[in-house]
Amino acid sequence: MKTDIQIAQEAKMLHITEIAKKIDLRDDELELYGKYKAKITDDFLNRMADKPNGKLILVTAINPTPAGEGKTTTTVGLGMAMDKIGKNAIIALREPSLGPVFGVKGGAAGGGYAQVVPMEDINLHFTGDFHAITAANNLLCAIIDNHLQQGNELRIDQRRILFSRVTDTNDRALRNITVGLGSKADGIPRQDHFMITVASEVMAILCLAADLDDLKERLGNILVAYTYDGKPVFCRDLNANGAMTALLKDALKPNLVQTIENTPAIIHGGPFANIAHGCNSVRATKLALKLADYTITEAGFGADLGAEKFLDIKCRVAGLKPDCVVLVATVRALKYNGGVKKEDLKEENLDALKRGAVNLEAHIENLQKYKLPVVVALNRFESDSDAELAYITQLCADRGVELALSEVFAKGGDGGIDLAHKVVAACEMPADFTFMYTDDMSIKDKIRAVASKIYGADDVNFEAAADKAIADIEALDPKYTKFPICVAKTQYSLSDNAALLGRPSGFKLNVREVKLSAGAGFIVVLTGAIMTMPGLPKKPAAFSIDVDNNGNITGLF
Repeated sequence: MKTDIQIAQEAKMLHITEIAKKIDLRDDELELYGKYKAKITDDFLNRMADKPNGKLILVTAINPTPAGEGKTTTTVGLGMAMDKIGKNAIIALREPSLGPVFGVKGGAAGGGYAQVVPMEDINLHFTGDFHAITAANNLLCAIIDNHLQQGNELRIDQRRILFSRVTDTNDRALRNITVGLGSKADGIPRQDHFMITVASEVMAILCLAADLDDLKERLGNILVAYTYDGKPVFCRDLNANGAMTALLKDALKPNLVQTIENTPAIIHGGPFANIAHGCNSVRATKLALKLADYTITEAGFGADLGAEKFLDIKCRVAGLKPDCVVLVATVRALKYNGGVKKEDLKEENLDALKRGAVNLEAHIENLQKYKLPVVVALNRFESDSDAELAYITQLCADRGVELALSEVFAKGGDGGIDLAHKVVAACEMPADFTFMYTDDMSIKDKIRAVASKIYGADDVNFEAAADKAIADIEALDPKYTKFPICVAKTQYSLSDNAALLGRPSGFKLNVREVKLSAGAGFIVVLTGAIMTMPGLPKKPAAFSIDVDNNGNITGLF
């Protein structure tokens, strides 16, 4: 059996200018990064400003398991299948982070015969967007410490510096560090922290910014610290946002690539959904809506994280209204939710399937609360029995949603024909999109709304630190209370406890910390034991990755 990278390397890619022609992009609206990658300039958006938008399709999933669900694979395969049935479609994805690529999860380019290419480039340095975000973030950190060293005119309290350094690799040793050690010329000693780049507010800002002016303003609005008098200090007070914007000027432009079947794909931005808002950039999505009749995008992890944030944050900020949601599931993952060990998932087990299917039911019901049509894409495996498939088919029918068996991993676009037809039909159904909470609700009530309506929690427990942080945000400026919330939570459970599979009940969501992302325009809510800097496993994926003397990469999935 061929590996993902072998399949990708055998793909017959077209020159990126040929891909651009498929979606009415002119050569002078591209900035080429070699033969198969390009950035799209603002010239196209200016030219097509009055063109009506196409349909917007969100792909999400049940809670992830070690068995894998194939959300990105389904997204890519659906785009290719749309092309097979004569529909003008484009795919809009996030960029992969190097952390998972060299850690445990893998990349974000799809799998099997449903991939975006060149997958090695996409999964590694790509067009340098993440490096630019890392540099801009750490420039602000350097300016903060330099301000302390040069006399601290703003009277920043070094114990209340909120902004952290970042790197785009999993490095647990950097979670808590001390900087400024050495001689007097080496800076002011203080405790500091690192996050992974995709969790940074700069990443969120890049993904939510409308244009360069908006990007600069949002960067200026980053709350970086408090003074000794308890007054807020923003990035603009340190005069750092102009230089940061200069570093991000090219990174703000969406990237154009293709699938292995030469379907156009835009890949841009990459926040994690368990510790950030988990969606590709607003600019990429809005661009895609002008380029094609159907835009297929995805949100990270399960629908309780990625989809909720896509719908309650991104759609709110950007004024987007999805036409349909595709919910990805597998029989194997549902049996895992029903208590079956990973090594036994190939065996038929209807009892476990019935126990675990409550996770699928919860996500269906949650998405229907947004008043959107839902199509379930069931990724089919050889081990799935007829009885198991029949059970899930009936479950979906009982809940008023269409189900399509997807085989895009093995068959590419041909394996998603049924799914494509059902998605097209769903896009024509009436949708009355609504949010889970209103802007005018209090911060705590917004958290309670998501906890109860999406996670199924009985209540929310606010720790003392979270209570104080919420009070501080409310006192800082009333406008911040109108921000949406971005919950950082484990992806493995609907609750904040990764061990509670299926559809937990009778639990309270534990909120331990709340942070204001004034530049991004949302309030981060940290729950459970979630961390913003992952660590590497005992045997990282990096151990398998290599390159030969000709530059050919191996072991990349």
